[in-house]
Amino acid sequence: TDPAPRRRSYRTAAVVVGSAALVVLAVWAAESGWSLRDRRSPFGNWEVVTQQWAPVPPADSPAANEPTSPAPVPPPAQADEGAADEPTPAAPTDRLADRPADRPADLAAPETPVPDAPAATAATPEPEEDEPARQITASEPEAEAAPALLAPTSDQQIRLTFAPLVADAAPAVVNIFTHRTVQARATSPLFNDPMFRRFFGPGMGPPGGQHQQQQNALGSGVILRADGLVVTNHHVIDGAEEITVVLADRSEHPADVIADDAHTDLAFLQLRNVDTPLPTLGLADSDAVQVGDLVLAIGNPFGVGQTITMGIVSAQARSAGGISDYSFFIQTDAAINPGNSGGALIDVDGRLVGINTAIYSRSGGSMGIGFAIPSNMVAAALNGVESGAPGLRPWLGADGQSVDAAMAEALGLGRPVGVVISQVTQGGPAARAGIEPGDVVLAVDGHEIADAQGLRYRIATLELGATVPMELWRQGGRVTVQVTVVPPVEDPPRQETVLGSRSPLNGLTVVNLSPAVIAEYGYSGPLTHGVMAAEIAAGSPAARLGVQPGDVVLSVNGRQTDSVTALVDALGQPSGTWQIVVQRGERVLQTVVSGAY
Repeated sequence: TDPAPRRRSYRTAAVVVGSAALVVLAVWAAESGWSLRDRRSPFGNWEVVTQQWAPVPPADSPAANEPTSPAPVPPPAQADEGAADEPTPAAPTDRLADRPADRPADLAAPETPVPDAPAATAATPEPEEDEPARQITASEPEAEAAPALLAPTSDQQIRLTFAPLVADAAPAVVNIFTHRTVQARATSPLFNDPMFRRFFGPGMGPPGGQHQQQQNALGSGVILRADGLVVTNHHVIDGAEEITVVLADRSEHPADVIADDAHTDLAFLQLRNVDTPLPTLGLADSDAVQVGDLVLAIGNPFGVGQTITMGIVSAQARSAGGISDYSFFIQTDAAINPGNSGGALIDVDGRLVGINTAIYSRSGGSMGIGFAIPSNMVAAALNGVESGAPGLRPWLGADGQSVDAAMAEALGLGRPVGVVISQVTQGGPAARAGIEPGDVVLAVDGHEIADAQGLRYRIATLELGATVPMELWRQGGRVTVQVTVVPPVEDPPRQETVLGSRSPLNGLTVVNLSPAVIAEYGYSGPLTHGVMAAEIAAGSPAARLGVQPGDVVLSVNGRQTDSVTALVDALGQPSGTWQIVVQRGERVLQTVVSGAY
């Protein structure tokens, strides 16, 4: 017989049986709530996802002997007459609230259990709905309730803004306008012709006569006292004959300079005609500022009016040469432009952390590299103003240089840090504290000293008469000494003299070197002897020679000049050739001049 029909009948029967099995399985799955999305088998290896526990009825309740069913709870049945007046308890809100004592340990609730719900008195429990999210109330004895989180109710509540901060701080930042008279060269209007400038270039043409010209400048400032004390930059008001300060309410006040320090590039102004207390900015501790902190710069860039820009602190203790004698600045990427000088750099608490001073730029505008004088330097200068001794700063009585990698290896330091002392003034604070040449200053008052600029800054921001610990590296070990800083002494006396002999230095005013003179002129180079150049007469032989205030004359024709008297004697010797050695900072210039004067 042909087996093909029999095989077809077997296949047909298998398809029918399989289809019936699938139908039965589908019906069972629909009734039990199982789906293919559940990662468990319907026939074994059960994994409990959720369970719902009902309260256990009392033993004498009619519902105690009724079996429970996994199917949905039917509508409530009529209760017994005896229970008609008894309230039916609500279904428990916690699915794990009343688990039996014999519940497996792996099903235990991870949270702190709540007390058992009251037993049901009705014959049939209330129908259950989808369970709402559990709400913790004061009546529930939770171990520790989480703090309430309030959702924002408006866009205003979730908007990030500095408006309240600016509203408090901006009125204390002022605009400063200065006027001065300068000498300018008179030129013919024809030299401004584009055709002429095309062939001869700008600035060309015959010299003309000198005439006076009014020059205006602008900057910013910060009110520190309600009576009108304003701090700004020295270079904002340098040489000004008239200063006008414009407040946030557009009122104008003339101002007088009460302190001006070119070495720190800070100046203090006192406003006139102040009838009511003015808004002020408090000083923050600039040592607490960290790289990455948000800051706002407030000023009057390009004279467009008060402007606020935002950035972060890019670096601390940044050196920016040529701005002040204390190259220790806060660097920020907040936009600072011409006109911002003297303005405020504030933190997110609205306190002054720095005075905007300079920018690094190739175009004249902001390139994201701005520098601000730290507020601690402002505080030190303000203390001098209020004590009646502006410009008077603490003196250490020691000089040194920054430790480089080669020095660090030779001295046994793990890295190049600190300042190695090369000279100690006899009788000065450093000498009295026991500091010796060759010592390395590692820290002052708990602040690490990275280089010579950092040491100068830390000493300058101390209070006069303060005693602070100074950590040294000496002969391979750490030593701590106590240093008391005092004002620099003027020893020997100045003996100010104007050189008038027939020499290349005619027209130069000189004074004797002393700690006070060195501090006054902000000299940073190491000095052993010499005479300080104080002033130079315009058009004099000394001016033509290129001598500048702050230069130190070391020798003339091989004769060392240790005092003003020694310099006068050396210049009094007739000579047809002059060999003059001058020190400027850390550089030494030797000039040979021939001819009679």
